[in-house]
Amino acid sequence: MENIDEVLVALRRVIRATDLHSKHLAKTTGLTAPQLLLLQILRDKGSQTIGELAGNMSLSQATVTSIIDRLEKRELVVRERSTTDKRKVFALLTDEGVEVLKDSPTPLQEQFARQFGDLQQWEQTMIIASLQRIAHMMDAQHIDAAPLLDVGTLDRQSTATEKPEAFK
Repeated sequence: MENIDEVLVALRRVIRATDLHSKHLAKTTGLTAPQLLLLQILRDKGSQTIGELAGNMSLSQATVTSIIDRLEKRELVVRERSTTDKRKVFALLTDEGVEVLKDSPTPLQEQFARQFGDLQQWEQTMIIASLQRIAHMMDAQHIDAAPLLDVGTLDRQSTATEKPEAFK
């Protein structure tokens, strides 16, 4: 197999593994990976403003707002205005959100992070440089992306049967 074929096969396997995990997550919890990440942040750090969540997730405030809208409809989070500064609105995890997290599978990036952490520093640096180069070669270096393994738009509906945007 030629080098380019090996690269494309490896990329396809990463994409496919991510897609399969995203489908499993949607089927078992009805959540997308970004929604699960947001719930985990609220569980681990407590209430957060949209700006704080956006910073913690490496996403735009507009994207985080859309994710919160969907979670709020499912009564997994609520918004509360600050009592000391009426300009601030906090997202809080509900009891239902806590229950969903108890039963949710481990996000794919947690398994990856453990194995990545076991690598030598030079190996980590090589992987980072290679992936950054690939992102640049695919003209993807400016795409809004959170540090999680998921496919599709980050604020999409979270139903297991929904068609991807490209097929609508």
